[in-house]
This record gives sequence, C-alpha cells and structure tokens, in this order.
Amino acid sequence: MIKPEDLRPYRTLSDDYQTTRELKAKLQRLRCERQPMYLTVEEFNEILRWKLRGQYERQEKTRQINSEDVIQTVTRAALSISHPDEDYETELRLRILCSLRGVGVPVASAVLALVFPEKYAVIDFRGWRQIFGEEKRTFSVSDYKIYLRKIKSLADELGWLPQEVDLAIWAYDRAHGGKSANRTAG
Repeated sequence: MIKPEDLRPYRTLSDDYQTTRELKAKLQRLRCERQPMYLTVEEFNEILRWKLRGQYERQEKTRQINSEDVIQTVTRAALSISHPDEDYETELRLRILCSLRGVGVPVASAVLALVFPEKYAVIDFRGWRQIFGEEKRTFSVSDYKIYLRKIKSLADELGWLPQEVDLAIWAYDRAHGGKSANRTAG
C-alpha cells in the first residue's frame, strides 16, 4: 500500500490541481447558496469533463437522455440525503447518482468528491492500483466503501482531505508509470 511519505510531495503536483481547486471552490459556493444542493446539467457536465478528460465523449449520447430536470432531481436527492451511518449514507448517495444514464461508481464518486471533498475521494484504476497493488477497471459500491476507508486512513495520517489524498495518489501513479508503491518484505 502506498504510504503517507510517498504522497507528501504529490499533494499539488497533479496536472489539473488548479482546475480541481477552482471546481471545488465553485461547488462549495453553490452548497452555501442552494439548500438543498443540486447540480445543473452544465455543472454536472463540468464535473464529468474533469473526471473523464479525453473519454468524456465516449458515453455522451447515453448521458444526453438525462434532462436538466432529471439531473437536478437526482443530484438534489443524492447530495441532500443524510444518515448517521456514514457507510450507508455513502451507499445511498452512490446508488442514487448511478441511476443517471451513463454514470457508474467512478463518476458518481467524482461528483461526491468535488462536492464533499472532506468526506469523499474519486475511485479509479490508478488509486486502486496504488492502494491494493492490483489492477481493477470496474468498481462496485462495496469496492468504493473499502477504498474510501483506506483513503480516509491516509487522509487522517497526512492531515489532508480525502479528495486531496486521492488526487495525490493519481499524480503519484502517473509519475511512476503505473508502478505500484507496494513493497515486498525482504
């Protein structure tokens, strides 16, 4: 597993660090202005472009069926739901967001990580590889909850937000050509 000392130098080295900061700040402002919080199609697509980068257009036609009203209604439900059991709250939020066409757990996690960076991180193959030392390309809600526990543990050790840990892991993985930080006992 990647260690805090591996990540410290990568906190701000992601090539989209500044864009991420600006997007989180915008969503934080919206959280203060909108009660309950929801996303418009434009805001939702901004998050998708950030998460998917060059793959944004891959499922664009599938996602276009999500109207403005549907996106606002679904994101309002997902982002406003609250439960004392954080694991259950996470599961509900992910499942609600995944009800949108073209949205799986990785994209749903991106929405949560940018809206609530203090609670969530984005799951993807790079993060999974660095946390668990194995390749994985598809993720379930259960996978996300396991992953998030590891990210939150690192966040606690580093004194960072879970979203910041995730972004540092992403930058670390890219800088090391996808080689896992796992170390074998010798």
